[in-house]
Order: sequence, then C-alpha cells, then structure tokens
Amino acid sequence: MLAIGLTGAAIAFSTIVFQTLTNNRILTPSIIGLDSLYMLTQTAIIFLYGSDTLSITNKNVNFLLSIGMMKMFAFLLYHFLFRGEGRNLYFLLLIGLVFGTFFESISSFMQMLIDPNEFLIVQDRMFASFNNVQTELPLLSTAGISLSVLYFLRFARYLDVLALGKEHAVNLGVPYDYVVKRLLLIVVVFISISTALVGPITFLGLLVANVAYEFMKTFRHKPLITAAVLISIIALIGGQVLVERVFTFSTTLSVIVNFVGGVYFIYLLLKENKSW
Repeated sequence: MLAIGLTGAAIAFSTIVFQTLTNNRILTPSIIGLDSLYMLTQTAIIFLYGSDTLSITNKNVNFLLSIGMMKMFAFLLYHFLFRGEGRNLYFLLLIGLVFGTFFESISSFMQMLIDPNEFLIVQDRMFASFNNVQTELPLLSTAGISLSVLYFLRFARYLDVLALGKEHAVNLGVPYDYVVKRLLLIVVVFISISTALVGPITFLGLLVANVAYEFMKTFRHKPLITAAVLISIIALIGGQVLVERVFTFSTTLSVIVNFVGGVYFIYLLLKENKSW
C-alpha cells in the first residue's frame, strides 16, 4: 500500500507540474525518454552480465542504479540544452523524444540477442508490478520524495502564474528559466523514483491529471495536485483489486492502466480536434 501511495502521488504530481510547464494537457514526463532509459538499463545489465549479477538479484542496488542513470541522463540533457540561447522547453521535449526512441531501439536489439530465459526477466521489468516490491524500497522512496517536496515548496507559488504561459509569467516578474529548470529537475526525481520502484506506467499520469482537471474546474494547483494524487491512488488500488480478484494475476496492473489511459488519450485527441 505504501508503494501504491508513493507511485500514485509521484506520477500525478509530476504530470500536473510538467503539463503546466509545457502548457499542454496531453503530454506526460515520459516523453523525455526516462521510461525507455529504464528499460535500456535493465536490458543492458542482463545482456552484458547476465541475470545472476548483483544489479539484478539485489533489488536495492537495481533501484539505486536505475534512479542514478535516469537522473544523470536528465541532468546532462538539461545542462547541454539550456546552456545555449534560443533553446526553449519544446526543443528539450523534441530531443527527449528522439533519445527515447533511440533507447527503445537499442533495447529491442539487445532483447533479440539474449537468451530466451533471461528475456523473461527483462519482460517482467517492462510492466509495472506491486507484487514484488521489497520492503526497503518504499522507505528509500519516501525519503527521496520527501526531500523533493521540501525543495518544491520554494517554487510552488509560481505554478499558477506559469500556467498563463511564458510571456505572462515573465511580465509578472517570475524568473522563468530559473524556476522551470528547478521544477523540471523535481519532475525527473519523482518519475525516476516511481519508475525504479515498480516499473513504467505510461498513461497513468495523463489519465489522472485530466480527470482532476474535469472534476476540479479550477486553475489553482494546490487543489489540482491534491485531487490528482487522490485519484491516482484510488485508480491504482482499484486496478490492483482487479488484477488480484478478477484476473487472478493473469495480467499486470500497468496493462490495465495503459489500456484505459490509451483509450482516454485517443478521446482527448479527438476532443481537441473537434475544438479546432
């Protein structure tokens, strides 16, 4: 239950903040390629060292290694892209999308070359699961998320203004580049922790964020983030009940969430198309 709560809160929080920064309600933080990098890390370890290596057998080591790789990639990406003039957030998203596709291609190539028995271990990492979470991992995740939340409180007051767009935020006195860089780093920390804890859940953030928008009908981020976190936790608990009681563990939670989220994503695209 602690793992479900942490994962739901981290994904919902990061998605709301990310959509505010990009001013787009159909984008999620996974677009910058962190999920693909996580799978590349898991596949590369098994491809190079086999499934008996410490990084695979010890969940704590694997957890810290996955978080470290995702954070390092994000920090390098931000450092090189924000260093130049005229490179905005959308350029970052484009580069992240390219890298995500590149990582996914390398992962697929290595998965075709490894032993079929070891591929089953890689395949298990492709889908989020709360059934095999080690006791120590939620405690480590709680510490990381708590520190990130404390750091986020310094910038929380800017979110409502950032939702107006870059031009309005700058005119109202927000140090835009400084705040956006810090908020993006916080988003990366949350997504890295949730992905390393249970695995990738691509459409959960998109689903719960837009449901929160529809229910709350407000631009203020305090009630929006609170509602999104609660909806996310409820969705994960409901999905886990379906996995255990209805499907009797014949499928995984991420399959259910991605199916519902994918259908909802198509609905949002059609809805936006009609509005044009």
